[in-house]
Amino acid sequence: MDKVTDQLIVDKKDGIGRITFDNQAKRNALTYEMWQGLPVVLADFAADDDVRVIVLAGKGGKAFSAGADISEFAKNRSSEDAVAIYNEAVAEATNALIGAKKPLIALIEGFCIGGGLGVAICCDIRIAADQSRFGIPAAKLGLGYKLNGLQHLIDVVGPSASMEILFTARQFDADEALGMGLVNRVLPKAEVAKYVDDYAQTIAANAPLTVLAAKTVVREAIKDADKRDLDLCQKVVDDCFNSEDYQEGRKAFMEKRKPDFKGR
Repeated sequence: MDKVTDQLIVDKKDGIGRITFDNQAKRNALTYEMWQGLPVVLADFAADDDVRVIVLAGKGGKAFSAGADISEFAKNRSSEDAVAIYNEAVAEATNALIGAKKPLIALIEGFCIGGGLGVAICCDIRIAADQSRFGIPAAKLGLGYKLNGLQHLIDVVGPSASMEILFTARQFDADEALGMGLVNRVLPKAEVAKYVDDYAQTIAANAPLTVLAAKTVVREAIKDADKRDLDLCQKVVDDCFNSEDYQEGRKAFMEKRKPDFKGR
């Protein structure tokens, strides 16, 4: 894959695709180029069968991402047309994250604010260091979010916690984030990177079609009943039972060995 921007560090190793935000001078604030680059990288990972899990993180350990790079607003949000172009890039990146079929894990260290939290919310699992901070400061900036911009937050933490985050515009610590379900795990800073690496490798070693089926069914389950794709849910389950991996899983269990799943 050709490099999309120096501010996205991309790596593939041991079944894990990694995207690292690198704009450390601005706490890994997301630039227009970073928003543009995310769908490109995710498409590359989607097409690579060797990539089974995707991990997103921030470079330097001080921030996952402190949000959108406000210094670009004068250039990229200076007119109605410019705002539309910028918002389209953000929407495409967000849709690519939400639509990713492979598991996404956010490794969060330090600040995870505004658009950065929006990216983390799009991931399936969020694992944070104990010094992490979370927040959406829109109410301090006079910004408004459309329904589709808040739906995923509401799906993750529920309406009451969403309103607390949005009404107060304050920063929440890692324990508060854990209590409201904003993150799945909180680890000491010195341990979190290795924990996430081991966690991702555990998922990567499992049957890819089973993981895909689980992600698909859960995503459909949180939709309104009349919008669920029940045929798709049935298909991904059938694909599991009709796969070579299902046969390999049973055989490995009987032989008391680790299965070697191929994703087919």
